[in-house]
Amino acid sequence: MRYELYYWPGIQGRGEYVRLVLEEAGADYVDVARTERGMAAMMRMMEARGGTPPFAPPFLKAGKLVIGQTANILFYLGSRHGLAPKTEAARLWLHQLQLTITDFVLEIHDTHHPLGPTLYYEDQRIEAKKRTSEFWNERVPKYLGYFERLLEENGGFYVTGRRVTYVDLSLFQIVEGLRYAFPKRMKAFERRIPGLVDLRDRVASRPNIKAYLSSDRRITFNEDGIFRHYKELDL
Repeated sequence: MRYELYYWPGIQGRGEYVRLVLEEAGADYVDVARTERGMAAMMRMMEARGGTPPFAPPFLKAGKLVIGQTANILFYLGSRHGLAPKTEAARLWLHQLQLTITDFVLEIHDTHHPLGPTLYYEDQRIEAKKRTSEFWNERVPKYLGYFERLLEENGGFYVTGRRVTYVDLSLFQIVEGLRYAFPKRMKAFERRIPGLVDLRDRVASRPNIKAYLSSDRRITFNEDGIFRHYKELDL
């Protein structure tokens, strides 16, 4: 089956977590909105009447299924491509971890848009500085400290043990994104999360991921996505 991924072209965003899973799995997929007339096709699906239209991208078309929300998509793909445990309890635990990552991603976004996404960054610079300071003093240690502890408790190889899951791929993206958005702050903080840094390197060296990162399928970080680099926020 060939999957159809629908997400905004030109940014990694929340769609990147899905791309990483599809790439690691070696799945056959098309990034629809990056193709000719792909944006129009994506908008038609969101504006469809009746059925189960998605609220917003990313969403995935798998045969007759249309699945929205990043964590929901990964829950579906994980069990079908060997990137999730086999037992129901373990799959739900993994899904819970992904939902925690989803919460963290929103907080990352809100460092540069604390007053809302409809305003320009330039309209909320003062608030962004305050939000970013609180984010690094309180939220980053809480979230990344939690996953660092899970790695230690499970042997330090992958979050849930010896086998890679979609959560490990998502944590790779978190580390990469924070390095881009806050290179100074992240460099200083990484000594507190050696396990996550090792996890990032371990994921990056996996053959399919390594090939993806060096391909033109991997969109570069930029100031239109979730992870944005503003010098005044990276003190």
